[in-house]
Amino acid sequence: MEAVTPAGSFAALLRLHGLGPRWDLPAGGGRLDPPEGTTVLAFRYADGVVMAGDRRATAGNVIAHRRVQKVFPADGFSAVATAGVAGIALELVRLFQTELEHYEKLEGRRLSVTGKANHLASMVRGQLPMAFQGLVVIPLFCGYDEQEKTGRLYSYDVVGGSYEETDYATEGSGGRDARLYLRGAFSPDMAEAAAIDLAVAALVSAAEEDTGTGGPDLRREIYPNVVTVSAAGFAEIAEDRIAEAARRAMERAR
Repeated sequence: MEAVTPAGSFAALLRLHGLGPRWDLPAGGGRLDPPEGTTVLAFRYADGVVMAGDRRATAGNVIAHRRVQKVFPADGFSAVATAGVAGIALELVRLFQTELEHYEKLEGRRLSVTGKANHLASMVRGQLPMAFQGLVVIPLFCGYDEQEKTGRLYSYDVVGGSYEETDYATEGSGGRDARLYLRGAFSPDMAEAAAIDLAVAALVSAAEEDTGTGGPDLRREIYPNVVTVSAAGFAEIAEDRIAEAARRAMERAR
């Protein structure tokens, strides 16, 4: 099974020189309420995978940020979304991006989709000390398999278990509500335009039920992040297209 070896790992190179990332924390009786990103989702469509996330981050019962990005390119043909502690999530994503870039420079080729998914699982497993103290980040990952000519989607658990999903996956405080919406509307054969509309509608549905999920804010012009991964590679959907989908979804939700 293809994987990033210690020689091909940027994080391993940093650790060799005493500069590696630290995921452990000292035990203590204090309480932290760091900003947490909430709902992300992904599902397969005819040409690949669509991935989306709301923009809200909460700290306890307070809205900490309204414009947080939770969906990122991993490389040119894959994407990652995160739910959980926002600061740790951003560091995890940046390190994952660097690891994939480092591997490609050393090997002269991209890591396979399975290899990327497995390496992300090992990174999630590496943050277990922080998870035991309540500082949890759980990602979703998707990529386009250039050999199989299909989009692939993976979900994770807090201990780094990696699970390939055949249809859709959700994560975060509004994940259950988004999943229920997708269950009733999902079709693996839908076109990209319909997939974008469905992703936004599922987040709107989650925001209707979950206080941690931020729905589209038309007045402030804050909309979900939506991306696609297909044979053409990673693509971020334009904000005006998402705004159009958000208006339709909010009209139906009334």
